[in-house]
Amino acid sequence: MSDVAVRLAGVRKSFGPKTVLAGIDLEVRRGEFFALLGPSGTGKTTLLRLLAGLEVPDAGTVLAAPRRTTVYQEPRLVQARRVLANVTLGLPRSSRDAGRRALAEVGLAGHERAWPATLSGGEAQRVALARALVRDPQVLLLDEPFAALDALTRLQMQDLVAELCARHRPAVVLVTHDVDEALRLADRVAVLRGGTFADDREVGLPRPRDRDDPALADRRRALLSHLGVEPASALTPDPH
Repeated sequence: MSDVAVRLAGVRKSFGPKTVLAGIDLEVRRGEFFALLGPSGTGKTTLLRLLAGLEVPDAGTVLAAPRRTTVYQEPRLVQARRVLANVTLGLPRSSRDAGRRALAEVGLAGHERAWPATLSGGEAQRVALARALVRDPQVLLLDEPFAALDALTRLQMQDLVAELCARHRPAVVLVTHDVDEALRLADRVAVLRGGTFADDREVGLPRPRDRDDPALADRRRALLSHLGVEPASALTPDPH
């Protein structure tokens, strides 16, 4: 696949009478951060599950680099295991040092023997991220990993993921409902509607990105339009 880490060609997927993916073509290169937006029920998570190998397409081909890891909205930690054991779950004991390094990378050095129940929501999600990174993924799949976090923690986690992905250079596929999150993190943003991509374009702006940059505002308006949201109303402050 050369430098292409993910390739979908003519991928179709239906559940009963409902077609959620209607001939999807997609390439994501190594080191590229790709964000996928779309209304609920449009097939975003199905596409991610296809890339993770948890679903098979009805038609078309799905090719992805073999080392793939997924970070979900919920940390999915094993409560009966300590933090380091959660990070290295399923790996040989020789991976414990790598697990400690991964925890240090996500800002949790010294938490190796903590129990999951003692962690905040943000800390638990950092453990989930360390568990993904310790496997040295070629493809990192992010299924709304910040959705359950408070606003400040969410921004901090976005910054952390951006830093780690820039360092490790996996191909990243992020599923999110948050237009600003996609524009803040991604090299490319696509909108999935009606089983196909209504839009797929480069963000093309240097990082860090200023929310008030007029060029970013133009991209936000275009994405909201593809999502069926009237941009003016979406940006009008709530008087309450």
